[in-house]
Amino acid sequence: MTYAPHRRPRRLRTSPAMRRLVRETRVVPAQLVLPLFVHESLTEPKAIESMPGVEQLPLDHLAGAIDSAAAAGLGGVMLFAIPAHRDATGSQGCDTDGILNRAIEQAVAAAQGRLVVMADLCLDEFTDHGHCGVLAADGTVDNDATLEVYGRMAVAQADAGAQVLGLSGMMDGQVAAVRAALDEAGHLETSILAYAAKYASAAYGPFREAVESELQGDRRTYQMDPANRIEGSLEAALDEAEGADFLMVKPALPYLDVLADVAAEATVPVAAYHVSGEYSQIEAAAQRDWIDRRTAHLEAVTSIVRAGASIVLTYAAIDIAHWLRED
Repeated sequence: MTYAPHRRPRRLRTSPAMRRLVRETRVVPAQLVLPLFVHESLTEPKAIESMPGVEQLPLDHLAGAIDSAAAAGLGGVMLFAIPAHRDATGSQGCDTDGILNRAIEQAVAAAQGRLVVMADLCLDEFTDHGHCGVLAADGTVDNDATLEVYGRMAVAQADAGAQVLGLSGMMDGQVAAVRAALDEAGHLETSILAYAAKYASAAYGPFREAVESELQGDRRTYQMDPANRIEGSLEAALDEAEGADFLMVKPALPYLDVLADVAAEATVPVAAYHVSGEYSQIEAAAQRDWIDRRTAHLEAVTSIVRAGASIVLTYAAIDIAHWLRED
């Protein structure tokens, strides 16, 4: 007697149309945010060797990149900047004429409301030591002195027109400090995206080339230990209580468990950052024909959304948006 299964889940996999019909997790371009790097000293785009397909942009090429992102239907862009000069306190980050604040102004003008302009709020791109805060006399990062700088930096970015500030420094109390500074300056509608659970990861290597980081040592005294899961929920809860409008888990794929925890507990939207090293792993393998590039990027972003992210930052955002439309 031949056994006949009572349940046949394969019935729902019989065709592309059937698979689309019953798909549990759906990704749309409006969930995607494209990180962009603006370099003060460039006159032409410059390829980032460790991030195939990604470039540093001169300021006058930014509007074109914004148009491309908007045309693809993306939800937003996240701006990073590389200044011509750095110092110990990252003063260019607070300068209203600094490269990041000029980039914000141009991006907002180019976007014309078609997408959300976000700006990275951290000092690592602007300090000559590469840390995310100002240093104390003993060389450690001074948490509370850094909060004061973050407040001034936030007001400068909001004055320039940024709609969302991405607090990525992992300083204790940074959300409360920035919210207070923004409210005092009258920027009541400027949102805060808290990088709530940001882990000390090997996957940031290509990003550090992209921003020409001068970091010596590591950031393990303020970024999180990769072994800690519960701490991710704690950090997210603290940031939400301090007034964060969005929460972020970074990196994405190695921390899907943390992402799922945060998404289950949060009452605000949750984002995840598919970081440079995660992106470059796919690109490098695809260049060698070890994997299919399109399938790998779509699988990655789908898994991130499936775990609970409603927003995904990815360097492949424009390609993914086009693939989603084709599908």
